[in-house]
Amino acid sequence: MKKQTRLFNLLIIITLFMGACNLPSANQGEELSLTAAAQTVEALLSATPASGTATPSVTPLPALATLTPIPLTNTPAATATSNCNVAQFVTDVTIPDGTVMTPGQAFIKKWRIKNIGSCAWSGYIMAFDNGDSMNGPASKAISALNPGQEVDLEVNLTAPSTAGNYRGYWRITTNGGVLVPVVNGYQGNSFYVDIKVQSPSAPAFAVSSAPVTNGGTCGAFTATASITTNGAGSVTYHWVRSDGAIDGVSHPAVVFSAAGTQSVNTTWSVSAPGTYWIDIYIDTPNNQQFGRASFTCP
Repeated sequence: MKKQTRLFNLLIIITLFMGACNLPSANQGEELSLTAAAQTVEALLSATPASGTATPSVTPLPALATLTPIPLTNTPAATATSNCNVAQFVTDVTIPDGTVMTPGQAFIKKWRIKNIGSCAWSGYIMAFDNGDSMNGPASKAISALNPGQEVDLEVNLTAPSTAGNYRGYWRITTNGGVLVPVVNGYQGNSFYVDIKVQSPSAPAFAVSSAPVTNGGTCGAFTATASITTNGAGSVTYHWVRSDGAIDGVSHPAVVFSAAGTQSVNTTWSVSAPGTYWIDIYIDTPNNQQFGRASFTCP
């Protein structure tokens, strides 16, 4: 709307100037003034019209800060520090696993343990944990142990009276009752003793001794053998003489209902001067010659 008004006003001014040009000039100065006015109008017409709507000024935004990329590096994880209380099972010093014991047999079990923690042990305890106690103590004190040192822990035990497999577990606790983990131990917490109890096999029936003594005089020597066995059974025997004579007598078996001693004897009639001997030979069960009785005829 403002633009149309300005153009209309300019047209009126031009018309007035045009009319003035056709009027007689008073003088040359007035013509120069009119010419200058006309040039001014022309300059206004040739000027670029201003926009009817005011253009709002734009405030430039501040430049964004340049972001410097952070280099990605692989930071190594922190190395864990050594635990204060950690033990390590080293070896069984005595009684390897599966050792055969007789019922009621007493024995000493030893384990070698190492302190691989960062704390010294003072007032620590080896305590029975579970399983078969085998008449062992409930707990036992452990001598002071510095990091890196080893100690042999031992306990007096007795094999059960019944045949079978037995195992007892032991653990280590601090002076505050805290369980000490055991590297290479059972489930990382304990160590154990493992035995097998067997009743001793009954020994094979045998004659353990048969000393021979002599009696009598020349012409009627008597030899007596005292046969001792380790159990029930039958013993057969024959005599052996220094003159080489063969004992052709079938002697009755000596029967034992239990371990014990029984005596048998024989006579030898010799009167010739000289020194003689007589032995007893056990045919069964030993197949072995025993004892010797010597005698002399003047």
